[in-house]
Amino acid sequence: MGGKWLVTGATGFIGSHVVETLVARGQSVVALVRPASDASWLESLGVEVVRGDLFEPAALAQACDGVAVIVHCAARVGDWGAIEEYRHVNVQGLRNLLEAARQVPIRRLIHLSSLGVYEARDHYGTDETEPLPQRHMDAYTQTKVEAELLVRQYHEQYGLPVVILRPGFVYGARDRTVLPRLLQALEKRQLRYLGSGEQRMNTIYVGNLVQAILLAAEKPQAIGQTYNLTDGEAVSKRRFFETLARVADLPPPQGSVPRWLASLLAAGMETWARWRGDSQPPKLTRARVKFLGLNLHFSIEKARRELGYEPEPALEKGLREAVAWYRRQQSASPTPAVAETSSATYSA
Repeated sequence: MGGKWLVTGATGFIGSHVVETLVARGQSVVALVRPASDASWLESLGVEVVRGDLFEPAALAQACDGVAVIVHCAARVGDWGAIEEYRHVNVQGLRNLLEAARQVPIRRLIHLSSLGVYEARDHYGTDETEPLPQRHMDAYTQTKVEAELLVRQYHEQYGLPVVILRPGFVYGARDRTVLPRLLQALEKRQLRYLGSGEQRMNTIYVGNLVQAILLAAEKPQAIGQTYNLTDGEAVSKRRFFETLARVADLPPPQGSVPRWLASLLAAGMETWARWRGDSQPPKLTRARVKFLGLNLHFSIEKARRELGYEPEPALEKGLREAVAWYRRQQSASPTPAVAETSSATYSA
């Protein structure tokens, strides 16, 4: 698809891969970048950088000018913090972008949501017909549900050509949130399986996610639709963590904790941390129990059928890239490469 592309969150994990791929394909790309962010890498790629954020109408108007496709990757992530802080970015900021997009003749707006929007229970092939819960256990997933409802409202009310993508746990190079924390936990031998470790994960390699974004921008039938996205292969918690430990040359998790006990501990720790007003999450949260303990198998048949999405099996490749990138960041800086968010995102 020709024309200029706008990518929000272009300095982040997923957004940077989207930009890199678009530039390699010869696409013209503009990035909305916060004034304090380092945009030198984007500028070196020839990306048009617009300084501003989702709350600056002039910057949004400039970024959207002449744009054919918008890929909205920017979001506040985490499994801890006040819901107002998440809603400010993930819902109100999105509303501002939708309003700006409504003023120009775009061909597609692709909104990055999350498989975390589904109910926090075991899933065995859940597809997009599953209704979403009205209330969630953490602010991130709650506001991602609200964001989806807002995107759908703009499609139904104004005819905005939107596509909602729900990736699972995204892994690969430039992950500054979950993978660094998991590697640190492996290094300290603090990671345990919750239950048997045979529960399925909803992993998706960042390269597969970028492929889905490009397909969503090209296929006319994608407009107004929502798609689950994973790597499409059975990856258990045990397989994931043993592969991660092997490629990082670290000991794999030893032992396990019953899931029911982990759930009780997480609820107690959260209550105590909130009572104390802690700004950082406890070691165990309900969102982390969900990530580590639930069976998270979601159907991607709709994406295969309607988008032609064919993900490559990339678990070891993607984890090697992620570990290599993390180690390079460690070598370059005494401070581990962990994002400036309240906590890692375990909600997908």
